[in-house]
Amino acid sequence: MMSPERHMNMKEKVILALIFLGFSLYLPAAQLRVDELMGALANNTHGAATFTEMKYLSILDEPVESSGELLFVPPDRLEKHTLKPRIEALVLKGEVLTVEGPLQNHGLSLKDYPEVGGMIEGIRATLAGDRKALERVYRLDLEGGSDRWSLVLTPLDTRLVRLIDRIRMEGTGGELRKVEIWQADGDHSVMSIRKGTGS
Repeated sequence: MMSPERHMNMKEKVILALIFLGFSLYLPAAQLRVDELMGALANNTHGAATFTEMKYLSILDEPVESSGELLFVPPDRLEKHTLKPRIEALVLKGEVLTVEGPLQNHGLSLKDYPEVGGMIEGIRATLAGDRKALERVYRLDLEGGSDRWSLVLTPLDTRLVRLIDRIRMEGTGGELRKVEIWQADGDHSVMSIRKGTGS
């Protein structure tokens, strides 16, 4: 017959094992590396998505909300079609950004507007998983695991610093779920992205 002392030791071992098992379930996932994230993003077909964007401007008491559709066609075509509150489209192909409105369209070269180009390139290069393009313009700070990650882009170019304080992106695996753009003047926007069912 097992002695009470030995029985207690066995019981303690079982309890300790259960406690350890319980804690192990809550251990954080392995830290995701930048190369791993870029690879997952590059392998994602992306396609179409819907977005809701909130813009917080110091001159307004309440945020401005807009919504619509996004389309990314690797490696360099990015489209943002705003449907509400008014119809407008931004189409970026290569180095040319075209603004399409109900009354007129006009295009501009990103080379002539490096500040705007740097901001847009941060999003496009992230979607493409292009680390080299990102690091030409930003310092990258990545946190989290593959199940949930956060990537902060801090501009390196002094011209871009005057416009953008930082861009923060969140996602899961190879999918981008949120983009926050913090401007140097304190205004900021938060875009929530949901992948389209047809993509």
